[in-house]
Amino acid sequence: MRERTRLADQIGRVQKLERERADALEFAELAEAEGDEASLDDASQQLAQLKELAARAELEALLSGEADANDSYLEINAGAGGTESNDWALMLLRMYTRWAQGHGMEVEFVEETGGEQAGIKSATVKIAGTNAYGWLKTEAGIHRLVRISPFDSNARRHTSFASVWVYPVVDDKIEIEINPSDVRIDTYRSSGAGGQHVNKTDSAVRLTHLPTGIAVACQNERSQHQNREQAWKMLRARLYEAELQRREAVAAAVEAAKSDIGWGHQIRSYVLQPYQMVKDLRTNVETSDTAGVLDGDLDPFMAASLAQRVGATRETA
Repeated sequence: MRERTRLADQIGRVQKLERERADALEFAELAEAEGDEASLDDASQQLAQLKELAARAELEALLSGEADANDSYLEINAGAGGTESNDWALMLLRMYTRWAQGHGMEVEFVEETGGEQAGIKSATVKIAGTNAYGWLKTEAGIHRLVRISPFDSNARRHTSFASVWVYPVVDDKIEIEINPSDVRIDTYRSSGAGGQHVNKTDSAVRLTHLPTGIAVACQNERSQHQNREQAWKMLRARLYEAELQRREAVAAAVEAAKSDIGWGHQIRSYVLQPYQMVKDLRTNVETSDTAGVLDGDLDPFMAASLAQRVGATRETA
């Protein structure tokens, strides 16, 4: 039923674009015949908007990977640098939350560890929506921020790093076999928001898959049992994503970049001082609208990365 709904949505979108294009062309012809410049301008704007929508639909048609249509987990970890990096990680969390909400997706907080003075050390959210993983997978890597530090009394410029890791939510019908003896289970007291209950009980759960070193944590539920169940789902998702990575040669560079949150591994730079610029180092897409990007305007970067990724896959094939 989910596959049927996805295909029906795609067909319906194409049909809607065709209808609106025909209407806009008819309106333009009428305006031209009557010499109505204002209406002709309106029709031109409608056609330009339809062109952008068609281009995005074309890109989404390329989201044909095995898990592209799935919901997605997004994990953010602050790099070295203390408060600066923790604050940058929180800024990234807000950026992706705003992007998801702007696309009608639901955001559920799974785990969050606060920084000592400000920001967060790490956070994991679940983003639910059409093609959530397909779009977000292009964001995996190291993100670099350059700005005048609000935490530095001497107003010096600082460079901060944070890593973003993305993996698909695994459908229950996909079987991922895990040997229980390969998994270490730790419980600990939750931190961050959640009220008195969450801070007074050892309800948070962390699972570590010993053969791969993959670790996941969950603390958003009130009981340890609920957190344990959610953590197992996340671990299956991570192991499934790892298998997808092994089968996709293009993603090998992303896996390597995750190993070091620092210089030489970043996929995108966000410069707030001495000038304003966000530049993707993989596609060279850049913009001076840093405020817009940090407020969730990520589509141009995602689209370019997706097109490049699909092109590289076709060349490999």
